[in-house]
Amino acid sequence: MSATLSRRAWLKKGLFAGGALTFGAALPMNAMGVALREDNKFIHYSNGFKEFKTPFFPDMSKLKAKLNANENPFGPSPKALEAFVKQAPKGNYYSWNILMDFIDKIAEKEGVKKENVMMGPGSSDLLEKTAIVTFVKGGNIVSGDPAYMSLVNVTKAMGGEWKAVKLLDDYQHDLKKMEEAIDENTKIVYITNPNNPTGTITDADELYKFVERVSEKVLVFVDEAYIELSDKGIDSSMVSLVNKGKNVLVSRTFSKIHGMAGIRVGYMVGLQETLEKIQKITRGGMGITGPSIMAASASMDDADFLEMSKAKIAESREYTFNMLKSKGIDYMPSQTNFIIFPIEMEGEAFLKKMYEQKVGVRAFNFWDKNWCRVSMGTLDAMKIFTGAFENTIG
Repeated sequence: MSATLSRRAWLKKGLFAGGALTFGAALPMNAMGVALREDNKFIHYSNGFKEFKTPFFPDMSKLKAKLNANENPFGPSPKALEAFVKQAPKGNYYSWNILMDFIDKIAEKEGVKKENVMMGPGSSDLLEKTAIVTFVKGGNIVSGDPAYMSLVNVTKAMGGEWKAVKLLDDYQHDLKKMEEAIDENTKIVYITNPNNPTGTITDADELYKFVERVSEKVLVFVDEAYIELSDKGIDSSMVSLVNKGKNVLVSRTFSKIHGMAGIRVGYMVGLQETLEKIQKITRGGMGITGPSIMAASASMDDADFLEMSKAKIAESREYTFNMLKSKGIDYMPSQTNFIIFPIEMEGEAFLKKMYEQKVGVRAFNFWDKNWCRVSMGTLDAMKIFTGAFENTIG
């Protein structure tokens, strides 16, 4: 019996019966915390999309500019921190009551019923749980290429197949070819908008028509982790399709614009029957602490912080755009808190030189090119990045 079949059988007979599971330990982790297979140089994604490993395990606390994880350097909101601390003394109690209140608040914000909301400790957790439930008997997932790999990697670990469709020349999803790629074994069409690792956005009107149509055939998962940072913000969201009865899941996170990556709160919106299939196997809200819930709730109400956060990130992004323009580097037009651009250096050597200067970034290889992805830090951090980058490329 293959390792994949053994894993599926184990999941079905063991963890599923227990009503909860932890998937992170099932795959090896690299220094960046990515659960993927490795060789000497790459973290393999397959389909020609690879990430270079860091040349040594970096001490993140000693980096002068930590720009490798798309974190928000301006958060959390002071009001969120106050709410977190206030709730912490009640940590001896389970937090189901305040979680239910928070779900009501999210449902009101999104214009859906509470039955349409599933919570999780960040959105990646929800992506992975969806993949575990959906692909336990195989099938395939159709997504853009490159894509955020959390959902894809768990799909492949469960025995599913990734059908990757290269982005268009303007870096939008090729919706026509994605629809053509759907077959009788397709279980999810996955779109990240704005996309990661490209930072680019697909036209909301075209995407809406695509999701509305395709969701009649197959579940469409739209990952909107970065949508609040995009030019049009949540006006570009696909969440209204849930109220039209469309088989779509839309995920959000408090890790990006809210600056709460380490506090771990996220949610997804979908049809009640779709969410019930996932929650029969794993409870999404079980991994969220009471202080995290209260912090997220307070952050939702702090409009001034969210506006400041978006503006400051845009300022750092524009500074970095201008630096790249000055060097004739053709970067992708990001609408997120990170930028990806081609580099002439081999990725492993590039990372080594950057980390030696205590600047953390990521490096990829796809489309026959090497790429650097840099997250947006404070303006001072981006100036440190610029200096290190100039020293590296000569």
